[in-house]
Formats: sequence, C-alpha cells, structure tokens
Amino acid sequence: MNPSYLSVKRYIDIILSLVALILTLPFLLLALVLLSFVHKGNPFFRQRRPGLHGRSFVLLKFKTMTDKTDSQGRLLPDEERLTPVGAIIRAASLDELPQLINVLKGEMSLVGPRPLLEEYLPLYTPTEARRHSVRPGITGWAQVNGRNLVAWKQKFEYDVWYVDHVSFLLDLRIFALTVLKVFGAEGIGSGTSATMEKFSKSL
Repeated sequence: MNPSYLSVKRYIDIILSLVALILTLPFLLLALVLLSFVHKGNPFFRQRRPGLHGRSFVLLKFKTMTDKTDSQGRLLPDEERLTPVGAIIRAASLDELPQLINVLKGEMSLVGPRPLLEEYLPLYTPTEARRHSVRPGITGWAQVNGRNLVAWKQKFEYDVWYVDHVSFLLDLRIFALTVLKVFGAEGIGSGTSATMEKFSKSL
C-alpha cells in the first residue's frame, strides 16, 4: 500500500468526480427521465454496502431492474427483472454514474475494489478482507480484468493485489482500460446470468 498517494488520491477523486458529473450531465438527465418513467418515479437503486474498513454506506446507482417477485414473494432472477431500458443503461455503464456522489461524499473512490454485499463480510478469508483496506471504487483492477466474467477467487486476488500496489500510474492505467471496456461493453454478465452470481464460500 502507498499511504502518501492515498492521501493525495482523495483530492484527485473530488476534482475528477466534479468534472465527470459536469461532462456526463446530459446522460445523467436522460437516464433519470427514462428510468423515472419505467420505474414510476423511482429511478435510483439504493443498497447498504461495506466501504473503507468495512464501514457501511448507502450505494447509489440507477435502477435497471424491476422488483418483480414470484408467488412466494422472492425476487425473480436478474435476467427476468432487467428492463430493456435498464439493459441499455447497464451496457453503457451509465447505471454507475450516480456513484460519483458517493465519491464526493468520501464513501468511495473512482478506482478501488468494487463494494460488494454486506452479507459477504463473514465469508471472507483474512486475506480477502484486506480488500477493505482502501475505499471501494466505481471501477477497479478486477473490473478491467474481466468484470463479471472473473471467478470470485480470482476477483478477490485482483482486489488484494490492487491494495498492495495502489499508485497513481496504476489508477491511470485502470481508468484508461475502463474506458475501453465500457465502449466494448465487455464482461457485463457472468456468462450464465445478467449479473454476477452471488458469492458463497464454495465458489
């Protein structure tokens, strides 16, 4: 880990997030209008996620799936709840843009391990849990090395490697690769579902 860079990284996050919000404002407004119509005035997805040192925060994303459930009240599979508009927004990674607000609030960074579900916390090995030693990111080393196509074990290895090697040049490389991945719409699904399968100790 590079403590001196991490202190500077926060200021870089603030400046670049503000610039990104200004540059992407037309896309934000378009997504906001479309998803407000599709989801009857509720365009945002909010969920508590563990951040730096495992501290909980509310992740903000655009809502790309409905809340449809089966006869027992359980949510239907992701691919059955993903709306056509949501699929387009997800493919373009526009659903991630509201997380720029999380970055400005200091809950996330532009680059870092992706914030996962709180229910995964007890499942991590001590090594895997080190992914929480830095702020979670909108994009990360695992995302530019396969996104949702990467198996969980490999994903966590990428995350811990990032923690150990975080630097300005590495973040710059990840950011550049992210732009290429977004335009190529690579790795959005896991190959077997519309999103990534849930993590379990057996995976």
